[in-house]
Amino acid sequence: MQSEPTRNLALELVRVTEAAALNAGHFMGRGDKIGADKAAVDAMRLILSSIQMDGIIVIGEGEKDEAPMLYNGERVGSGGPPEVDIAVDPIDGTRPLAEGIQNSISTVAIAPRGKMFNPGPFVYMHKIAVGPEARDCIDIEAPVEENLRRIAKAKNERIENLVVVILNRPRHEALIREVRTAGARIRLIQDGDVSGALMTAWPDSGIDVLLGIGGTPEGVLAACAIRSMGGNLQGKLFARNEDELRRGREMGYDFEKVLTLDDLVASEDVFFAATGITNGELLRGVTYSHNGARTDSLVVRGLTGTVRQITASHSLEKLDRISRIQYQAPVLDD
Repeated sequence: MQSEPTRNLALELVRVTEAAALNAGHFMGRGDKIGADKAAVDAMRLILSSIQMDGIIVIGEGEKDEAPMLYNGERVGSGGPPEVDIAVDPIDGTRPLAEGIQNSISTVAIAPRGKMFNPGPFVYMHKIAVGPEARDCIDIEAPVEENLRRIAKAKNERIENLVVVILNRPRHEALIREVRTAGARIRLIQDGDVSGALMTAWPDSGIDVLLGIGGTPEGVLAACAIRSMGGNLQGKLFARNEDELRRGREMGYDFEKVLTLDDLVASEDVFFAATGITNGELLRGVTYSHNGARTDSLVVRGLTGTVRQITASHSLEKLDRISRIQYQAPVLDD
């Protein structure tokens, strides 16, 4: 049965991530993670409040007593329909931004109310993510070599030609050994596993699979985009210690359950946007000129599977005149 498409919120969401990137980009390389995060949060919340929707932050900057804005449970938007859940990461890669290195982006995703996985206070999960060609062959509970063999077969490649993206963390030493023993190549990243997951589904990125333990909020954000892009992501919650495991079980979380795409975001009617803050393999970072700036964004709509790359030019002088956000870099005192 045919029907008219729903409103494309993705094209409104990109204004959210552009604003966050423009406002936080001035902190690139300044070593100020707190200032950068505040700038991104302030801009993101301001634009979210202008969108016609009744939104609840499911994945935000923390519980209400930890973050003053974009906290878990906060309502945003104009208050009218549609009713949606929202996941935000104003800066995925705060440290890279502060240090002036690659792979810092701003991201936001929307799904119908009640369709987005709420990880609660549990911040880490095992993940495996792939693009469309290998979407039906992965199993997070299978050995690493078995997954790589299946992915290589699905892509008509040799294992030796696969590239695996992994967060560069001590907890991944054994995983890295397994991947290398299997014969695949590795791209280690310092931060930004939302970008890492999306690259598996992005043509010509050179990345075939993401493996390892990363952020649960980032996993849900990536799942919204990967589902729309035809790829696949599986996860399992990871407890950092026995106390966290006990608390999770008391709250009803199952740390043995394989979280599929349907568990992470149970709807095709999802929207995702990301804007680069610093340069990366997925997106270019914000570039500034006299009274102007350029941004590079990825915009995804689940129902249609449409993926847009949007390069935008912004007049910071005009934005400053109509917005409470200071888009132009502040002048430092002599």
